[in-house]
Amino acid sequence: MIVRPLPSDAEIETLLAFLTLSGDLKDTMRSGYTNAGAQENTAAHSWRLCLWVIALEPYLDGLDMARLLKLAILHDLGEAVTGDVPAIHQSGDQSDRKQAEAQAIIDMTADLRVETRTAIRSLADEYETGASPEAAMVKGIDKLETMHQHATGTNPPDFDYAFNLSYGEKWTKSDPLLLVLRAAVDRMTKARDEGSNPQ
Repeated sequence: MIVRPLPSDAEIETLLAFLTLSGDLKDTMRSGYTNAGAQENTAAHSWRLCLWVIALEPYLDGLDMARLLKLAILHDLGEAVTGDVPAIHQSGDQSDRKQAEAQAIIDMTADLRVETRTAIRSLADEYETGASPEAAMVKGIDKLETMHQHATGTNPPDFDYAFNLSYGEKWTKSDPLLLVLRAAVDRMTKARDEGSNPQ
């Protein structure tokens, strides 16, 4: 029988406080709409990003699946505090927004065990820079998940589908897997923009 360490009462309180604050992602609204027409929240986006990673596993040889999933689930964690800024409104210098999200993660994890807070902060930094192969892949899939939701959701009549055709190119133009997925999602977006039913 494996004996695992148990958290102390104080650690349990700290963990639950962190998870409670993180739960605000369920109320952090995004610019996308679900298939049924509800406004999407960041927690739902993060969940489906993880599902994309799992569904793509056969094509992700050489990448660390556990790391991919950790990056995917944590990639928007700071937005529990800062909120989401739709990509269409992210023109110009975004350093203040990025710094605010990074600080939010530092604040959110301040009371966690050193190993836990170090791991979360390190993964958040890794995702932001896109420096590792796993982070670059998750950043690309993140863009595709967003575009796919826009192409399939029940959106308002004035929804700007054309924006997606250039969205996230930096992170989807180099890897062959991301390129073929991008082409498919772009076709769905163009069909939607032209008033057709997405395929």
